[in-house]
Amino acid sequence: MLGTLLIGLVMVVATGQFRFEADGRVPAQPVFTAPEFTLGAQLELLVPLAMTVLVVQNGQGIAVLRQAEHDPPINSLAVASGAFSIVNASVGAVSACVTGPTNVLLTASGQKQRQYTAAVTYGVLSLVFALFAPVFTRFMLATPEAFVLALGGIAMIKALQGAFVTAFSTRFTFGALVTFVVTVSGLDLFNIHAAFWGTLFGYVVSRVLEPQDHLGLH
Repeated sequence: MLGTLLIGLVMVVATGQFRFEADGRVPAQPVFTAPEFTLGAQLELLVPLAMTVLVVQNGQGIAVLRQAEHDPPINSLAVASGAFSIVNASVGAVSACVTGPTNVLLTASGQKQRQYTAAVTYGVLSLVFALFAPVFTRFMLATPEAFVLALGGIAMIKALQGAFVTAFSTRFTFGALVTFVVTVSGLDLFNIHAAFWGTLFGYVVSRVLEPQDHLGLH
């Protein structure tokens, strides 16, 4: 991945597609955002975000951690997600949650004793990137959009491979397929993201068409 990044940057610069404009304060300075409560925001944002964070994102993250032979504390993760989401919201940032893709990357080595070190390293690097966010953002904007998209896709290849092997190798295969198709379709109903509908439709289809796979789960 690092080699791909370096070679890609060299090619972008060599072809004259790198246009960097120095701007922004370093380190980044968070700006407090005063809360404003409206009924429309509660209906359009609160419910979808709660479903996405607690059901979709945390659900994926917990499933990944369990697959990696960890025992994540579900209640503690839910409380922490809510508490840090409040902190993030005060500076206009996104909700905090236990994301599936991040945990897939952190557990990708398959060596359990190294995954804690990976998580700590990820946390430290996240803080560094947050402090110098204006610079890194300018660097990203200075490169072609296709390069950023390709880099992100390459980074997720191994994670996607592991997810596909897990999803389609044992039970609930048709439900997993429906979940994947609906999610990547970008379906957006009632201002709720496709990730939620993918999980919901996948579960319902699996319950109806794969009843034998659900035997013995309760």
